[in-house]
Amino acid sequence: MPTVEYAGETVDCADGSVIRDVLLDAGLTPHNDGATRLNCRGHGTCGTCAVAVSGPVSDPGRIESWRLDFPPHDGDASLRLACQTRVEGDVVVTKHPGFWGQHVDDAPVSRSPANRSD
Repeated sequence: MPTVEYAGETVDCADGSVIRDVLLDAGLTPHNDGATRLNCRGHGTCGTCAVAVSGPVSDPGRIESWRLDFPPHDGDASLRLACQTRVEGDVVVTKHPGFWGQHVDDAPVSRSPANRSD
C-alpha cells in the first residue's frame, strides 16, 4: 500500500488515489490560507492545490498542464495539482507559500495549513 508523506505526517492510501483526496481524508489540506475555502473542489481549474511531488505519480493530463502553465504558475516550476495527481507508489508532497502555492523559490510550508496553531 503506497504512502503519502506531507507536513510531517504519513498517510496510507490505495494505489491510484488522488493526492487531494488522500490529504483531505486524513484531515490535511493541499491549500494555503483562504484557498481552503476558495478553490475549485478538485476540478483542476483554480490551481490552488499546486504542490511539489517526489515519487511515482500519474502523468499530468491536459487540464493540469494547461492550469500550471497559466499565471500565477509557471510551467517550468515542476508543480503538480494535488486534485489531478494519482499516487502510484510512496510519495513525498511539499506545499510552497502563496495563495496558489506558487512561491517555489521560498521555503516550503512546514506544516499543513489545516493544522496551524498560530
